[in-house]
Amino acid sequence: MKSLKLDMDNMEGDFFECSRLLGIVAPLKGYRFCWQLNRQMRLDFRITNQIEIPMIRKKRQYFFTVYECPEPHKTLVHYLYNNQFDGEFLLPQFRHLDFFWLLKGDAVSDELMIEMMDSIKSITGVQMVTELTHTKIKHREHLIF
Repeated sequence: MKSLKLDMDNMEGDFFECSRLLGIVAPLKGYRFCWQLNRQMRLDFRITNQIEIPMIRKKRQYFFTVYECPEPHKTLVHYLYNNQFDGEFLLPQFRHLDFFWLLKGDAVSDELMIEMMDSIKSITGVQMVTELTHTKIKHREHLIF
């Protein structure tokens, strides 16, 4: 019997096509941070249990929360990943980051990214916002749902 192998490189390329990624240091609970983002930036982040990211490490199961905010009348969708759950990290390479914000679906201009980063930085509790390139992330497959 022939076994098939999933082509992760091709899948990652498709998933991250036309996407931008931010890393955020904000030692806040996810729901609290989303509430502040929604208020400050007039967004509508909602928890999405259908795309919660499960992982098994050290014989334990972990679930990383993902919040979703589709933009009306556009194909652009914002995803906010919680990087930590019960002492484990979604992307261990970035232990210092609390959240990842993925913008996916439409091309996002540099001007819009700068404007968004400035708005995020103005939120109480946010210590740092930086843009990440998905090609330099070791375990970027953990962001794929």
